[in-house]
Amino acid sequence: MKIFAIALALVSFVTLPAFAGPKVAIVFDKGGKDDKSFNSSAYAGAMEGKAKLGAEVKYVEAPDANSFESLLKAFAKKDFDLIIAIGVAQSDALKKVAPLFPQKKFLIVDSEVQGPNVVTALFQEQEGSYLVGALAAMKSKTGVVGFIGGMDIPLIRRFQMGYEAGVKKINPAAKVMVNYIGVTGDAWHNPPRAKELAFAQISEKADVIFHAAGASGGGLFDAVEEKNILAIGVDSNQNWVKPGRVLTSMMKRVDHAVYDVVADLAKGKFAPGVRRLGLKEGGIDYAMDSNNEKLITPEMKKKVDELKADVISGKIKVPDFYTKK
Repeated sequence: MKIFAIALALVSFVTLPAFAGPKVAIVFDKGGKDDKSFNSSAYAGAMEGKAKLGAEVKYVEAPDANSFESLLKAFAKKDFDLIIAIGVAQSDALKKVAPLFPQKKFLIVDSEVQGPNVVTALFQEQEGSYLVGALAAMKSKTGVVGFIGGMDIPLIRRFQMGYEAGVKKINPAAKVMVNYIGVTGDAWHNPPRAKELAFAQISEKADVIFHAAGASGGGLFDAVEEKNILAIGVDSNQNWVKPGRVLTSMMKRVDHAVYDVVADLAKGKFAPGVRRLGLKEGGIDYAMDSNNEKLITPEMKKKVDELKADVISGKIKVPDFYTKK
């Protein structure tokens, strides 16, 4: 009995090692982790992995598209369990890097890359854009709404097409004004240009404007505040950016996608392949919180939730730029 007590006392003084979670490296798309949008959502997912799973997280913000390959290689040569490539622009780089490091595991968001060591997370952006388009049409007093895209690529055209379909579902006579900031990666971090385009749309009576432009969206938020109209945020919940001036946000749960893969890795269940995340899977949604609850009436919410249910059930098939004829 005495020996047992002494052993128990000794055990109580032993310091057990802290749980060591997976080592995660992230290469952010141009715009960086503080873009309050796509990259920020990915960072939030990684931080959730750190908080809940003990993951060690390192990251780098790419200065330009030419650096993606070298940055991915640099992480792959080090002691990381998972290397995450954020954004469609990293597709070509990862296609080259992943086969060179078959023992490493990779996740890419927004572009499909095949490989036995790669997970691809793709989102049904058109579904969420459809819902916020419907809300824009219900809220608009002028019958004119706007869309500002960042880089003119098929992915952002997908947002545009879904948004236009949602607007027309509510008001077939509505006018949707469309502008893109540019055709290079610089389009994701050019708020002055987004603000200029917003002012041009507002001058044509647009009173609700949706952006899919990354960090450039800050220019839209400034414009709607000055002109007293409404914006729609993207990727993360941006309702807080200009409370009362953001009708809603089309949330693309990159944070969930990142966290889920980190969690799978921690459990030893990493499964390569494509994960498609839409409304049904909880990967896409529209944002409601205390910042915008006064802007969306119960009738508006009821209608958009009906549309959401119809998309999930398949009753409504939202047009998709990727599969258009």
